[in-house]
Amino acid sequence: MTETSADRIVIAGASGFIGRYLADAFGDAGASVRVIGRDGADASWGDTAAIVDLIDGADLLINLAGKSVNCRYTAANRAEIVRSRVETTRELAEAIRECQNPPSLWINSSTATIYRHAEDRPMTESTGELGDGFSVDVARAWEQEFFDGELPGTRRVALRMAIVLGDGSALLPLIALARMGLGGPQLDGHWFASPARRAAGTFHENRGSAGRQKFSWIHLADVLGIIQFLREHPDIDGPVNLSSPHPSDNRTVMQIIRDVVGMPFGLPAARWMLEIGSAVIKTETELVLKSRWVLPERLTGAGYTFEYPELRPAVRAIVAARK
Repeated sequence: MTETSADRIVIAGASGFIGRYLADAFGDAGASVRVIGRDGADASWGDTAAIVDLIDGADLLINLAGKSVNCRYTAANRAEIVRSRVETTRELAEAIRECQNPPSLWINSSTATIYRHAEDRPMTESTGELGDGFSVDVARAWEQEFFDGELPGTRRVALRMAIVLGDGSALLPLIALARMGLGGPQLDGHWFASPARRAAGTFHENRGSAGRQKFSWIHLADVLGIIQFLREHPDIDGPVNLSSPHPSDNRTVMQIIRDVVGMPFGLPAARWMLEIGSAVIKTETELVLKSRWVLPERLTGAGYTFEYPELRPAVRAIVAARK
């Protein structure tokens, strides 16, 4: 990275593993890093005046705020998932409008889940089709709020992030399953849907993917690299897919994890097992059964070089770092 001590970077929602990694990396590079959040933050949500003071004159604003989607989609959790994304994004926009020297670049988190379940072809920024259901509705509302209204002095980029792999990511429970001999593919199948779940858009429809649902991913190091790349390319704005140029599928992912941890076999998990297990650990089967096939068309077209374009070296690096 090329930051200097003159750089002032503000990160909203820096308590997650992505935010902590970025804050540490920018700080190590000599930047002055400030955070917006809850306990111990430099400015708190709801105190718009303090947020204005923090971001006025900043070189970069990164917003990662939002309740984790790794939960059961109850009515209360759904409301908080939406609120924690839309309201924080709205407050940042209001604060930017009050700045004398607004940040030149505002990068807001989004999600590749905005695209439909895709097994037929990859989704790019130019040809991707948006999906339906609760998760897609959240992503649509999030981006709509982010791009709403005029911010003449601030370039806006929405990061449609695929599954981010790193220490603290969704990869860790898959590694744990593999080490216990349960690291086979996650298989779709028939399951019972209540009218309420269908109405809420939270029920995953069976596509019979047989473990071939696509797995789009990106290494944490490339999230940092892409943010720096976006700073250096002022011609890029709007939605940008953050995903490796080489997506995989569920069967291959689990095979690679088993190989890396040295487990010669892995029992598959049928849909009924996944539904029971997800209820026990309070998550949703959509997170492993939806086929996310995303390509980073804009980044590769602009010349970004991925540090981890292939999955096996990425998984090997993460497992080695944890040792």
